[in-house]
Amino acid sequence: MIRTAISALLASTAVGNIALAGDFDGEKPLVCSSIQAIECAIGDCSLGLAEDIDAPQFFRIDFNAGTIETIAQGEHKRISKIKHRDTLQGKFVLQGAEDGDDMDNPGVAWSLAIDSESGNMVLTASGDEVGFIMFGACTTL
Repeated sequence: MIRTAISALLASTAVGNIALAGDFDGEKPLVCSSIQAIECAIGDCSLGLAEDIDAPQFFRIDFNAGTIETIAQGEHKRISKIKHRDTLQGKFVLQGAEDGDDMDNPGVAWSLAIDSESGNMVLTASGDEVGFIMFGACTTL
């Protein structure tokens, strides 16, 4: 279902202040961690771990390649293309969209905001009658 699509987004959640060591510049690769997520369908929302919605626990952002990719052993690597990036009020914002391949994996649009000081992040994604919010943190490699 949408859970497979959200995995392609390489979501993430709040784990405290993992600092970006002051050298976050949107050029150095980042590793992000996901933990908590909210999944909503029409009339029903649930709070849980990112793994409950098949989101990866860790993912890597490669600004030079313009990609986000999962980091997991035994799992086939998923890559999402960054289609837009911007800086807005102390946050680095990345956006993209993923095509779906069938009814169990419909397409979604996503937006990832990373605080440039703390590394805390929020990822949102929306698809056909479903939405996700995930909280996490990133650090430089």
